[in-house]
Amino acid sequence: MKILKKTLKIFAIFISIFSFLYFGIYFLASITSKLNISSASGYYLYDKDLNLINGTSDQWIKLEDISDYLINATISIEDKKFYKHHGFDYLRIAKSLYINFINGKTLQGASTITQQYAKNLFLDFDKTWERKLKEAWLTIQIESQYGKDEILEGYLNTINYGGVYGIENASYYYFNKSASELSLAEASILAGIPKSPSNYSPILNYDKSKERQKLVLSAMVNNDYITEDEMYAALDTELTFYGYLEDNKLKTLRYFEDAVMDELETLDLPVSFLDTGGIKIYTTLDMNAQTILENSINDNFKSEELELASIVMNPNTGEVLALAGGKDYSVSQFNRALYSRRQVGSTLKPFLYYSALENGFTESTTFTSEKTTFVFSGDKTYSPSNYNDRYGNKNITMAAAVAYSENIYAVKTHLFLGEEVLVETLKRAGITSNLEPIPSLALGSEGITLIDMVTAYSTLASGGYKNIPHFITKVEDTNGNTLYEFKGEREPVLNSSLTYITNELLTSTYNYNFIDYNYPTCYDIAGKLTNKYSIKTGTTDTDHLIFGYNKDIVVGIWSGYDDNRPSKVGDGTQIKYMWVDIVENYLKDKETKWYTMPNNVVGVLVDPISGEVATSKTKKPTLFYYIKGTEPTYNDENLEDLLPTIKEE
Repeated sequence: MKILKKTLKIFAIFISIFSFLYFGIYFLASITSKLNISSASGYYLYDKDLNLINGTSDQWIKLEDISDYLINATISIEDKKFYKHHGFDYLRIAKSLYINFINGKTLQGASTITQQYAKNLFLDFDKTWERKLKEAWLTIQIESQYGKDEILEGYLNTINYGGVYGIENASYYYFNKSASELSLAEASILAGIPKSPSNYSPILNYDKSKERQKLVLSAMVNNDYITEDEMYAALDTELTFYGYLEDNKLKTLRYFEDAVMDELETLDLPVSFLDTGGIKIYTTLDMNAQTILENSINDNFKSEELELASIVMNPNTGEVLALAGGKDYSVSQFNRALYSRRQVGSTLKPFLYYSALENGFTESTTFTSEKTTFVFSGDKTYSPSNYNDRYGNKNITMAAAVAYSENIYAVKTHLFLGEEVLVETLKRAGITSNLEPIPSLALGSEGITLIDMVTAYSTLASGGYKNIPHFITKVEDTNGNTLYEFKGEREPVLNSSLTYITNELLTSTYNYNFIDYNYPTCYDIAGKLTNKYSIKTGTTDTDHLIFGYNKDIVVGIWSGYDDNRPSKVGDGTQIKYMWVDIVENYLKDKETKWYTMPNNVVGVLVDPISGEVATSKTKKPTLFYYIKGTEPTYNDENLEDLLPTIKEE
């Protein structure tokens, strides 16, 4: 009996202490400065012209104006005891801990609506114990200082519905109507999204969203909000999804927005929206460029299964002006422009030939174009081949090798220089991937992301200056205080004179003067070009790429199949016409100039295939560029037949 009394006494003391601490914490939270959660609204994204492109609360809606179906569906699936607890559902927590423990993995969560709201007021989602304690304290503060209806209203107006924030925005995005007008079928679809926005968005994953809808409706039946007949009627209702906000009907814009949010996570910003009142994110997005990019996809890219990625960049700043991580965000949200590593083929060759220029080569340096097997130590061999197995069986110039995208010439150059030289040049230019110094690297055998390749090409386009690619120029709080501002500096990494020569080299890809035993790789689009560009294409068994630029714009495009199946012969043609459409439409009515020839560079008319100085007998004299003193010499006997050296452009 004494033991029982002692036990009961200890238990009573424990309950008293717990109650004192429990109610004391809530009392303390209630008398602290009131949190201004109504103004802690989240994100506002602006394009480079300061137009709002997305925001979390630009369409805030009062709780009484939201469809009862949506409110009841949300409470049923997220937090059925929302109006009964004080921020934490302890029985639910205990149950989830037990289920997760016996299964050895996380199968259930126990976050209440208030806890989710508190978590979403933070700008990042660290899973440290310090963060969890802050979230718990914030949950208590919210529950102590606000009524349940106020909490629910704030939650519904700020939660993520698949990249669209707030129920009113989401309602217009998915169904083109106000949240006040949602039917049971529509409301149960939307209420299922916040659990996992990328998995349960009906546009991104319809089948999973329907599975989730059934769970939501079942929960509503269990909580006596609807009958079983109403549940089955809602499940059988055929829904039409709108798929965009009225102001932005682009199918690719969300790829850019995702890239912005990914970059935001890397910035050093205040911890929570309570510190900032929400944040304004000023981006590099050029809506004109994004629209041109999407129109070009629609006009030129007809394959249903073939995917693509494209980036438009300002080479002088590193600003990404437009981006498509795929053909249609509603079909696939994977951002291939940023995260897909694919073989880049011959588009790596400009950096090989820049390296060669640094090491004494010139545009007229020749190697023999012929079928070749390279033999290494240990009797290892490497037998690359030209496209269509076509060879000149004669000496050809570097410029001709660029025009035809000659693989034999490229590998000979690569091995002559030493494989490490190309790796070092690529790193300088902006490639961050770890590349192996192997013979096939010259032919783009290594996986590299599109954003890396566009960055490297922008280094050529800027005259040898490397810029940091970025999507955000500035972040402000709602009062206009600057929280972050991009201050990346241009870094000179390549020789400007050799870069100029490289840029000229890349115009050979559409120069009819190079038509000989082969055709320039871009001769079929030459007639569509109204400006001068540097262009290079690349093809592997599975990938097609094109990069091109001038002083004002760099555009890179990749196409291929997500499952790495072999591509078809005509798959690469589409992106060439796409590229022309983008650059020509973007530069339409804009003043653009070619690069100014450096003082130490001289132009000489030569035979484009042999590299010999042109004479009056040369059929297709073509201007090649050299560092002064490296230009080709001539035979004294032909002095009277020589065409003049070009010393100024």
